[in-house]
Amino acid sequence: MVLRLIEVVLPEENTRGIQELLKEQQLLSIWFKELSEGQMLVRILLLAEKVDGVLDILEKNFGMITDFRIIILPVEATMPRPAEEKPPKKEGTEPEKKSNADRISREELYTDITGSTRLSNVYVAMILLSSIVAAFGLLKNNIAVIIGAMVIAPMLGPNMALSLATTLGDIVLARTALKASATGILIALIISVLAGFIFTVNPDIPEIASRTKVELDDVAIALASGSAGALAFTTGVSAILIGVMVAVALLPPLVTFGLMLGSGNEQLASGALLLFFVNIICVNLAGVITFLAQGIRPKTWWEADKAMRMTRIAIGLWIILLLSLIIVILLLQKS
Repeated sequence: MVLRLIEVVLPEENTRGIQELLKEQQLLSIWFKELSEGQMLVRILLLAEKVDGVLDILEKNFGMITDFRIIILPVEATMPRPAEEKPPKKEGTEPEKKSNADRISREELYTDITGSTRLSNVYVAMILLSSIVAAFGLLKNNIAVIIGAMVIAPMLGPNMALSLATTLGDIVLARTALKASATGILIALIISVLAGFIFTVNPDIPEIASRTKVELDDVAIALASGSAGALAFTTGVSAILIGVMVAVALLPPLVTFGLMLGSGNEQLASGALLLFFVNIICVNLAGVITFLAQGIRPKTWWEADKAMRMTRIAIGLWIILLLSLIIVILLLQKS
């Protein structure tokens, strides 16, 4: 049972009807504490699956009030343990649909993802370092070094941010994600092209050769990586290992493309670039579908309408591009 504690700061006169507003939300507990200057602190203990509904009600009723503030805190444990109440089943009615009890709230998800998408000096440095490590790992055919590069590569955040922006219809987040992703791709490409130009590149090295051609199983791996990345964020579990999985799908093909390009192997470079495109499309497509399956939606109906249009366009575009690349893969295999 995943719990959350919501803390709400409101003027005292606005807290009198808050219990009535939230009576249908199955709160576990609610407390009131008087603060200074006529402010009140309202603490609400509830299941994580109920957070979205409570936040929507609170923001709708109190969002325009000065000094209104909501803070969401994870709850490790509480005593006594809350009982799992099952609502009575009414005769003649359909059973209630199962809620997304395993996922965190929309606001927590948004904060987690935007926090991992900032185009900061640390992000640039991590991309730079991971690209250098990946390039030498490929040149030395050292799988341990390549995996090490994936551990430090911050590739998960921007791709999941783009998927979430598509799901929510958030143009600002989409621009931020695209900017961070494009910067990371450009840095990795520059580093790998320079490495390919300076050092001797043997295209027969297994770790390089395996990334200069695309198989259909690469599509399945990339789809699984994207879905796992989205699930890691929505369930609030550590995304570090999942980030490695996504980085494995994206960074090595990109660095291989740069190495081949820098060493003058344009034909092999095209194969690595094709693999990179397949992987980035699959990761984002799977991310959007997983967010939708987890019930991630905008909080208002007009935002939901805009988001649905944006999501349909994005999914359609990703599918068309993926099918086109699959056709290319099949044609290359026959030839």
